[in-house]
Amino acid sequence: MFTGVFKKHSGSEQQHALKDVSFEIKKGEFFGIVGRNGSGKSTMLKILAGIYQPTKGNVQVQGKLVPFIELGVGFNPELTGRENVFLNGALLGFSKKQVDAMYDDIVRFAELERFMDQKLKNYSSGMQVRLAFSLAIRADADILLVDEVLAVGDADFQRKCFDYFRKLKREHKTVVFVSHDMSAVREYCDRAIFIEKSELIMEGASNKIATAYTKMFTPKDENSEANESGRWGDGAMEQTKVTITPKVQKQEDKEFTIRVEYKTTAQANNPVFGILIKNATGSHILGTNTKLKLIDTGSYKPGDKGAIEWKVPNIFNDGEYFVTVAISHEDSVTQHDWIEDAARFRVYREDNTPFLVNPFIETTFKK
Repeated sequence: MFTGVFKKHSGSEQQHALKDVSFEIKKGEFFGIVGRNGSGKSTMLKILAGIYQPTKGNVQVQGKLVPFIELGVGFNPELTGRENVFLNGALLGFSKKQVDAMYDDIVRFAELERFMDQKLKNYSSGMQVRLAFSLAIRADADILLVDEVLAVGDADFQRKCFDYFRKLKREHKTVVFVSHDMSAVREYCDRAIFIEKSELIMEGASNKIATAYTKMFTPKDENSEANESGRWGDGAMEQTKVTITPKVQKQEDKEFTIRVEYKTTAQANNPVFGILIKNATGSHILGTNTKLKLIDTGSYKPGDKGAIEWKVPNIFNDGEYFVTVAISHEDSVTQHDWIEDAARFRVYREDNTPFLVNPFIETTFKK
């Protein structure tokens, strides 16, 4: 148990960041921790790292542990990138000779060759994290604690992170991995726990935990539309209704229909209609528009109404998905009406994979 004391105007209040959480991680296991913001995940990692001490209970760690928590905390902004590498290398237990030997690899991985003699205070936050991550992975550790490292950096850096985690998995390193990305949890983790309101509510196979976490964000009313979180455009054409049929899709459903009804308030020539589908983490899964499909949509005058339907194959993994719809000028730049997350749908599947899509793949095996 971990307890915090918080000051209030009328006194103080005790808050349990974690309550009666108990689990065991085996040697060589890639172990996930999932939960909503504020559930206690990061506190758990800091207890495992020895940064916090539990008010009750104890933690037993066998082996050298390196935390990837708040990367770059030990950096000095007044020192150059080069100086920070040697300083933090010493903090990790490396000699100057050892840091000299790995310096070029550290800088190459971080892609910061041009900036190493600049002061760290001139680095962007992404550059600092890349340098800190590149240095931290040199540590010879038996156990690694990773807290949402993949949420920072550009796509190329995130790819390097994923490659590094695949290497750890091949080498059977023990990793404790906190993430909101259920695809990553499914792909890397052998087992996981689910923390909700400071308590451990579920433990088991990573796929089971990821599915339970995703379902938490599914509304009780499966037929309700998503809240309109962003809408803009010049209003020459307006999308009046977005429907998805069926809204809840099962594994055996081969396709679904997105129907967008619209009306016209000004002259429009060959407007471009489009859709974009995202998963719960905001990753773009697929999208298309009438321009890409070489469809001439014609001319419209004020008062014209109509509808466009998109037949989409059910290639999605288990989870919740959001549909953005748009009508733009024929130049595809000027938006007439863009509605972010205009509707959503839910997919239930038993044969989950750790990848973004899960189409039916006919397989023939002969021995």
